[in-house]
Amino acid sequence: MDINELQKKPPYAMIAILFVGAFVAFLNNTLLNVALPTIMKEFDVKESQVQWLTTGYMLVGGVLVPASAFFITRFKNRHLFITAMTLFSIGTLLAAMAPQFWVLVAARMIQAAGAAALSPLLMNVMLTSFPIEKRGTVMGMFGLVMISAPAIGPTLSGWIVEHYDWRMLFKIILPFAILTLLLAIFKLRNVMETRKVTLDVLSLSLSTIGFGGLLYGFSSAGDKGWDAPIVVGTIIVGVLGIVFFTIRQLTMDQPMLEVRIYKYPMFALSSVISIVVSMALFSGMIITPVYVQLVRGISPIDAGLLMLPGALVMGFMSPITGKLFDKFGPKVLAIIGLMITTLATYELTKLSADTSYGYLMFTYTIRMLGISMVMMPIMTNGLNQLPMKMNPHGTAMNNTLQQVSGAIGSAILITIMTKHKESRYEAAMTAVAQSGQKPSAAEIKQIGQQALIDGINFSFLIAMFITIVALILAFFVKRVPVTGSPQNPSEKKSQEQQKEAQA
Repeated sequence: MDINELQKKPPYAMIAILFVGAFVAFLNNTLLNVALPTIMKEFDVKESQVQWLTTGYMLVGGVLVPASAFFITRFKNRHLFITAMTLFSIGTLLAAMAPQFWVLVAARMIQAAGAAALSPLLMNVMLTSFPIEKRGTVMGMFGLVMISAPAIGPTLSGWIVEHYDWRMLFKIILPFAILTLLLAIFKLRNVMETRKVTLDVLSLSLSTIGFGGLLYGFSSAGDKGWDAPIVVGTIIVGVLGIVFFTIRQLTMDQPMLEVRIYKYPMFALSSVISIVVSMALFSGMIITPVYVQLVRGISPIDAGLLMLPGALVMGFMSPITGKLFDKFGPKVLAIIGLMITTLATYELTKLSADTSYGYLMFTYTIRMLGISMVMMPIMTNGLNQLPMKMNPHGTAMNNTLQQVSGAIGSAILITIMTKHKESRYEAAMTAVAQSGQKPSAAEIKQIGQQALIDGINFSFLIAMFITIVALILAFFVKRVPVTGSPQNPSEKKSQEQQKEAQA
């Protein structure tokens, strides 16, 4: 289909089908976290084993998302979406019926294999179907799915686990997955151009080792400790894998993931800001429940409900932010959003044993409001600078780096929280010992709780400085012009030289 004709009459029904598929996949990503203790009891497995239900899912996604650029370039979008939703549906059905733990782990990995292609595919269809001056609005709608679905997951999961069996988590998703698959078979059409490119096995292997090693290493650090050989080893192997993967891509005529997209300055800057904001976002989503459940003793369902308004605000704001992006550009939105995020994060550095539930909910919601003004506008502005044929590589890179930076940010800030808590506890116990008094069990418990609060406050302080880094970078953002097709800087220079020679 001609690109100009497509952009005059975008395929809204088709995009709606893709939206539902992506929403179900994103929701599934965080749906199982609250149910892990229940699954441990049923299958009689340890914490280190049950963690594979989330780690395995994340690793498969981390491995396949970088390869999504190849799949989107090589295969028709209709066939790719149907294949992805089929895999996701099979994995969901298998998980709902899993008789043994290893079957459940395998089912989650099959789910992840299908889900990995859905987000990049949806983004590329939207970038193809809408002219550059309208992309802010449509990418805002994508933000509604990308941000709100994972945030709603823990609340929904907590309610289901409290009232039903954990298998209901998959039984609820399955009808939506099958319905989306059936609609795709009858309604989806091909709107994107494909090229005959070959998959480089060495690139795929290096990508698997690199991104998989980093994700596993940083995700395991909070549980096993930073000095554990498996953590240090996988991180080192991951870094080396990414270095060799990058070198390999630069020497290929048709790379699996085009790293030369970083020649485009606004894409490079948007990528860095997105990484920094993702670190702050995902770490906050983990540290806040720690405070609510361990310090305040609030139930998992109430902890999920505390985070729900923030998720709803992000979902509500995403389309609005998209329209504001089309009108005012990314810079003013990013600066205002990051100022709000920084101030809200600062408020979370002052938590105490009696901070009210309502105040915590309000502050967390305001923080999510600020983040919602940054993520999609910045990402859209960066993608706008890429030529159309580079879009699959840009979306694949963004999705991969978000997963990796989220895992890294969470691991680092949880470690900071733990180490600070331990040092404050030791200092307090030493002071008590030096006073010659023998503390009671209640006093020791109070010291431990205060040490944990200090650790949480300190980790939020570090998160605040991370958001300040993003705020400083936001002042260098420039709006990508909507007229003309973006060019590679080297291509643009050679064209100018040719014009001079002809003159």
